[in-house]
Amino acid sequence: MKNLAAIVLAAGRGTRMKSRIPKVLHPISGHPMIHYPLRALKGLKTGKIVVVTGYGADAVEESLSGFKGLTFARQAEQKGTAHAVMCAAMELEGHAGDVLILSGDVPLITPQTVKALLKIHRKGGANPVSFISAFVSDPVGYGRVIRDAGGKVAGIIEEKDCTALQKRIKEVNAGVYLVNADFLRKNIGGISARNAQREYYLPDLVRMAVEKGGRVPALTHCDPSEVMGINNRVELAAANSIMRERVSRELMLAGVSIIDPVATYIDFGARIGADTVIYPGAHIDGRTRIGADCVIEEGVRIEDSFIGDNTRVKSYSIIESTSLGKHVTVGPFARLRPGNVIKDRARIGNFVELKKSVIGAGTKANHLSYIGDSVIGDNVNIGAGTITCNYDGVRKHRTIIEDNAFIGSDTQLVAPVKVGKNAYVGSGTTVTRDVPPWSLVVTRADERVVEGWAKRRLEKK
Repeated sequence: MKNLAAIVLAAGRGTRMKSRIPKVLHPISGHPMIHYPLRALKGLKTGKIVVVTGYGADAVEESLSGFKGLTFARQAEQKGTAHAVMCAAMELEGHAGDVLILSGDVPLITPQTVKALLKIHRKGGANPVSFISAFVSDPVGYGRVIRDAGGKVAGIIEEKDCTALQKRIKEVNAGVYLVNADFLRKNIGGISARNAQREYYLPDLVRMAVEKGGRVPALTHCDPSEVMGINNRVELAAANSIMRERVSRELMLAGVSIIDPVATYIDFGARIGADTVIYPGAHIDGRTRIGADCVIEEGVRIEDSFIGDNTRVKSYSIIESTSLGKHVTVGPFARLRPGNVIKDRARIGNFVELKKSVIGAGTKANHLSYIGDSVIGDNVNIGAGTITCNYDGVRKHRTIIEDNAFIGSDTQLVAPVKVGKNAYVGSGTTVTRDVPPWSLVVTRADERVVEGWAKRRLEKK
């Protein structure tokens, strides 16, 4: 937006989270909470963005490596929100216009709300300060908005400095501000720490603007949850629930059937095609992409994977960093560890585990098998109990099975080994050498029948 810079406050530890992790790195719908206000800013095409870091600064800055064009300012000691803005102000030297100030722990803010704040801030000329307020039933922990007899904003008082009467006020400060850049530069250094917490309070800018005769508009938000700050695990869970509802609603309006959105967990940013059905208890995490006309049954977990059209993932299967083609069937109770590519029409059945393998088109591994570090061709049958013995205690080795081969049940393939096209491996075979195309390989001891043995055994007892 024109003439708009931004400061995002992300220096605090968040002691009420009871965690060693910086507060802004706690996840909401699969992403650190600080990612959401930054996405809102990017959506607004804001100019320069300064992120103030402090506690766990290296970890916070590393988590933001995917956001281009950010500037960081360090707040070595956390002395309050105004002190954090002081640390960022030098990075905005020369900026003419307005400065949007957001907290990294207000993840549910939307671009629409910021646009509305900007509209009232610039209405009727340049106001020195504007901010967002909300009415809440339980205002404990929030700064209270003080208004004069005419209903105009007179100031914001932090809870620890409120009188008993002021604590009864239900209108609270949401901690989102728009400040004229020139006003900010001239006044931020004049904020005092003479208060109950001995901190430099950013809301003091509101009082200072009023005392100088300025008008301070407040955008009173009708949905307090959108501007809620996250200070403890209870509020973190509430924000997760709201974000999941947003994600599910957007997907359903785009044609995805989510049978029970409350019991379905889909990360922000996951993409799902129309007419796909998601059953309760499914977890769809990270950068997952699911095509159209798929079915994801109950209890499935999919992480950072690609699922092609018309594919069905049956109950309680786990898929990690794997690519599935079209018309594939997986599960139930399958485990696909990272690094697999499964091509069209393949079938991976119950209690099959795959790792770092390519499974060809039309290939079937219907039950009770382990396939690791393998390249399997098209239309191969993998019998029950098949194991690729890919690890010798030091290194991993590759198994190659070419098109149309048949691997009988209870086969062990000791890698490195190759089974040629159209070869047949008899059940119970241990394969230690390459098998030529069109060959049969079988390793079995001669069957021995000892008649009457079981009867004599019982007689001895």
